[in-house]
Amino acid sequence: MGRRRRRGGRGHAVGALPEAIAALSQTLPAGPSPEIFRRAKFDRPEAAPALWQLLSRVLAPPPAAAGRASPALGAQVRLVKSALCSQGYPRRVLAQLPEDGSQGSRELLLALAWLLARGPLLEHVLAQTRVWLGDEIPLCQCEALAGPGPPAPCQAADGPVDVRHLQWLMGKLRFRWRDLITSQQEQCALLGKIHSYTRGCHSDRSLGHLSVAETELLRDPEGGRQLLQRLESENARLEAALAWRRRELVFWQWMDTVLGSCPLEASPATFLPRDPALAPGELELVARELRGLHEELRAAAEPRRAAWEAQLCCTRFPSSARPSIVRTTTVFTATAAPSLCASLDESLDPFPL
Repeated sequence: MGRRRRRGGRGHAVGALPEAIAALSQTLPAGPSPEIFRRAKFDRPEAAPALWQLLSRVLAPPPAAAGRASPALGAQVRLVKSALCSQGYPRRVLAQLPEDGSQGSRELLLALAWLLARGPLLEHVLAQTRVWLGDEIPLCQCEALAGPGPPAPCQAADGPVDVRHLQWLMGKLRFRWRDLITSQQEQCALLGKIHSYTRGCHSDRSLGHLSVAETELLRDPEGGRQLLQRLESENARLEAALAWRRRELVFWQWMDTVLGSCPLEASPATFLPRDPALAPGELELVARELRGLHEELRAAAEPRRAAWEAQLCCTRFPSSARPSIVRTTTVFTATAAPSLCASLDESLDPFPL
């Protein structure tokens, strides 16, 4: 009986893995099939192009990802490499993959798992692909961006700086800010006209007017069918995201086997689910600050240690007695210096026990 239960539990776990991967693929843009993930575990070359395309869609900014024409495979490879390098991807194997995108399916699978583990990737993807109904206007913060703010750190330029080019860039930036403010004001004016012209037409009296999407439905019924299809696809992605959250642990257990089949590196990547109590990147920032403080303490302790050694030599051996004890100085340096340095290291330890 016990063996039958174990087999049944193992079969349930094996069956839950394709469901988890299918839910993840349905949530991600241009998500590949679970068979692509299975082939990527064994580093099959036929799985690499689909994973390159998936990572390029995930890492690309929203305007570039929303474009109709998909970039070439070489451009996708360069985009993925630069984006992962800027985000601090720890494995160096991905940067050494060929530019034609024909290899590295297992490494791409590890990169996708690293993105899922380090932050709310699915939440960002769902927010980018959300269907906008037209009554939401983003808040323009151009005045806050144009304010003085805290002074930027001074950095020396590599070469001569053209002041006229900087003035041209500032003028171009101001022009874009004014253009953005003007377009948002025009959008608000048109939205106000739609609300005023449709006042009293809504069945819900608390609203009092029609939205832009409802007005578009009355004007173009065919567009309403397209809007309904987009809303249905968004609901399917949200349901897939909920299914992924329920089966996420099975995926991470499978990723442990994928990582175990990779050749070891000096600093292998680890995949741990994100802790919602901590902000993304908080532990990395704390570790970086601790390393910087440790280096500063070491740099400050070295000259002080040398000054203390010189002062100690001067106090123990005055200048009048130095000619008579030249030979004993070497003996003292060879015998007493190690214990003195050890005592100084113990007194200067920044983290004493």
